[in-house]
Amino acid sequence: MIKTIIFDIGNVLVGFGWAPYFKGFGYDEDMLERIGRATVESTVWREYDLGNMTDEEILDAFIQNDPEIEAALRESFANINHMLIRYDYAIPWITELKEKGYQILVLSNFSHKAYVECAEVLDFLPLVDGGILSFRDHLIKPDIAIYQLLLDRYGLVPEECVFMDDTLCNVDAAKQCGIHAFQFLDREQAVEQLRLLGVE
Repeated sequence: MIKTIIFDIGNVLVGFGWAPYFKGFGYDEDMLERIGRATVESTVWREYDLGNMTDEEILDAFIQNDPEIEAALRESFANINHMLIRYDYAIPWITELKEKGYQILVLSNFSHKAYVECAEVLDFLPLVDGGILSFRDHLIKPDIAIYQLLLDRYGLVPEECVFMDDTLCNVDAAKQCGIHAFQFLDREQAVEQLRLLGVE
């Protein structure tokens, strides 16, 4: 029987809208592609989520990826408060599940910068029963250690948990730990997946 529902955050409870965010600065398509390659599509991005580097160190690393666009990188990363997009269903969905008696946790690769600067969109976090944001524990999915840490920290029985994430490798890692898991496509699909596991 499922007792605990574990949510990823990005593209599950909020949208990770980096492309529209960068486009909002008025950059042309070539510049958008270069910013994307230098930042969110680069290996440096994982350092945000690991929490092992300062924001300044990460920005310097982005700039090293493409020094010619330093001004654009500095401008677009001065504050990323519009990079996350509110999903209006997040709070009602969490509230509904909690009212039915489920423990609700989050397990997300997440940076301190986004946690602080996008706080307005993360207004559902006070409603959950806990969880792990990667920057705090310096572990990121799909490292098995972050799933095991969640299980240990909250005294969870893997078979009594279900995890949803938009990224398949993160889902597969959860399954390796004995957690029921599925890839999130949209809320309607997720509700059906939960129903199949006995979550009504």
